[in-house]
Amino acid sequence: MKFDIREAASERVILCAHRGVWGGNIPCNNLLAYDIALAQGADMVEIDVTMAGDGELFIFHPHMERRHIGKDVHLEEMTTEEIRKLRYCNYDGAETEIGLNTLDELLEHLKGRCFINVDKFGDHPAEIIEKIKRHDMKDQIILKCSPNPAQLDIIETYAPDIQFLPVISKDGGVHEMMKTRNINYIGSELLFKTMDDELASADYREKLRKDGKLCWVNTIVYSYKAVLSAFHSDDTALAGDPEYGWGWCADNFDILQTDWIGPLSAYLEKTGRRYRK
Repeated sequence: MKFDIREAASERVILCAHRGVWGGNIPCNNLLAYDIALAQGADMVEIDVTMAGDGELFIFHPHMERRHIGKDVHLEEMTTEEIRKLRYCNYDGAETEIGLNTLDELLEHLKGRCFINVDKFGDHPAEIIEKIKRHDMKDQIILKCSPNPAQLDIIETYAPDIQFLPVISKDGGVHEMMKTRNINYIGSELLFKTMDDELASADYREKLRKDGKLCWVNTIVYSYKAVLSAFHSDDTALAGDPEYGWGWCADNFDILQTDWIGPLSAYLEKTGRRYRK
């Protein structure tokens, strides 16, 4: 199966499930959460990667062991054998039957099924890229991180041919600079606190698109103190204003990252926005 993110985005709004679908007894960042996300309409899933003490890569958000496992442990200090015995907690803090998956397991499980956004890529770039190439899945992978010089040097060194989006809250010359780097620069994740911000403007999106770049927006809310998209968000949509929360994003962006993939997908279908006309 051939994956082409630009072609896919020209046909439909690309929906990315942040850590899969999770809640209740289903924890995030595991194969079940990702399977549910795909069943509910996700085109892409976002994953986090943590390295064990013996070098194995696991799908887990760094430094969130207490929150998701309920124990004061640190994966980077544990062996693979020790990590295999751990179990996720549900959202009441009770232990589930679900263990942690390795990056190898995740890649094999999702091969040929969806796009995969690898977050926290800069922590272990060489090791992550080696596994992506081993599974022959470069076309499915979207890397994201900040566009600071050290991070971009890592991309150029380890993954110049793998699709990459810088995460930016202001341009400051980033777009023009990115075009000069030996990086497969396909677009940007745009963060904006108010509708007056440059990155919220139609003019800025048009500038990117004239150069063949995609525009990514977040409807997720991980803290009320960190506004990612001028309150065009999952919270706004679910609290009663889906037009402002989701509709505007679908009308103006190519990729939407959400924590509520099912309701968002259903809303876009209902309003005729899921597919480009």
